[in-house]
Amino acid sequence: MEKYNVLVVDFGSQYNQLIVRKVRELNVSSILVKVDQINQMIESKEILNHQAIIFSGGPDVVTDDGALRINEKIFDMDIPILGICYGMQLIGEFYGAKLVESKVKEYGSQQINVLNKDNLFKELSAVEDVWMSHGYELQDLSDKLELLATTNDNVIGSIKVKDKNIYGMQFHPEVTDSINGVKMIDNFLTLANVKKDYTMKNYIDEKSKEIVDIVKDKNIICGLSGGVDSTVVAAMLSKILPGQVKCIFVDHGLLRKNEVELVLDSLKDLDLDIKLINAKELFLENLKGVENPEKKRKIIGKLFVDIFDQEAKKIKDAKFLAQGTLYTDIIESGTDTAQTIKSHHNVGGLPEDMEFDLIEPLNVLFKDEVRKLGLELGLPEKLVYRQPFPGPGLAIRIMGEITQEKVDVVKESDFIFREFLEEKGLSKDIWQSFTVLTNTKTVGVKGDERSYEYVLALRAISSIDGMTARAYPIPIDLLCEVSTKITNNTKHINRVVYDITNKPPATVEWE
Repeated sequence: MEKYNVLVVDFGSQYNQLIVRKVRELNVSSILVKVDQINQMIESKEILNHQAIIFSGGPDVVTDDGALRINEKIFDMDIPILGICYGMQLIGEFYGAKLVESKVKEYGSQQINVLNKDNLFKELSAVEDVWMSHGYELQDLSDKLELLATTNDNVIGSIKVKDKNIYGMQFHPEVTDSINGVKMIDNFLTLANVKKDYTMKNYIDEKSKEIVDIVKDKNIICGLSGGVDSTVVAAMLSKILPGQVKCIFVDHGLLRKNEVELVLDSLKDLDLDIKLINAKELFLENLKGVENPEKKRKIIGKLFVDIFDQEAKKIKDAKFLAQGTLYTDIIESGTDTAQTIKSHHNVGGLPEDMEFDLIEPLNVLFKDEVRKLGLELGLPEKLVYRQPFPGPGLAIRIMGEITQEKVDVVKESDFIFREFLEEKGLSKDIWQSFTVLTNTKTVGVKGDERSYEYVLALRAISSIDGMTARAYPIPIDLLCEVSTKITNNTKHINRVVYDITNKPPATVEWE
């Protein structure tokens, strides 16, 4: 495994990726690893190549049959460990504490009373607000364990293994509701003497060496969509291997209004080798009659690859395909320990007999890191901070079958909505905004006549990387104003609704 300073062990918590992100924000390289993988690394002692380990939370009960367990040899190695929630219970149980079902379940914001401020809680208050989510707790600590903090209900909140750099927190320091949680993580990293050398400049340097060694003198086909991810990939690879990157921009007819022209204009100063392919009719024909969102994604992904494959044959020495796959794409598309939320067009949609090898220089990065990487590469802020746009485009913002008429409706309504938010000064605070054409029709009145037309949904969210998101609170008077504007200027729409659902439980996109 590539060397990361901190390994986060995936015990199934929904906040696993947040732990990785918070560690990286502290300039420490980190990655999520499976339990089986970490256990093998412990057995082979490869684990000693890394500087610290964090056990995540998880849904299991430590003492149950089938619960995920760590190779206990880890506790005999001189490597710092932080256990979070389930992770702390693993540590406590190994060192002789008793795990019992809690009489008082703790879910949500709680306070802990800090008893020892010399380590995890250095420079913090005697009382800290944290976020709990557990139904079991440790009791009867052995003489091998030191109590660091308790809750107001006398539940053990934090522990330390005596004479070892091993700590536990019953709460989740990685979530924002743990007010000083990041400071606590930082204190652990300091205690672990972890190197804080993770920067985008260092990332570029390391990836450059890796990619040059792999690609050598061959050419790379780069799928360019105009979005932030693919643009950063194209710019990065062109800088590393000038003259060897051939960008293909496929217009599948499912981009936003005027998107093709805007994309090409924004990229004209980057000196990229770009070939535009008009494939609108091909995509619409293949999507005809398809309503299942997963099938839509798979069809679009396969068509992209087929087009790249055809174009690759026209380019001498084209051996590699570059994609803007992110770490979040991989997590959401499913791993051995994480369930598939939705298939991303650039994850799992590639054929096994693909004629070129895959290059994914962003596949361990989160969205905010990609933006930082783009700025480090010298890309303009306007380009780097563009709203994310899904690879399948408007296909997953049209419920049910896709037709040209529906595409036109979404393009126009989306344009009106985004322009409106820009005019009202709201766009700078919104991470992503768009419209969704539902396949529901309702009765309405237009020009004193009965209408039976589609319901359009508006979606606007605030987020950092799309892994979690909050519905943006657009004032009701502005929603009424934009609703009128859309129904007056867009055909086939007589009703507008606003999606106020956070992620989770929803996803950003509807399909």
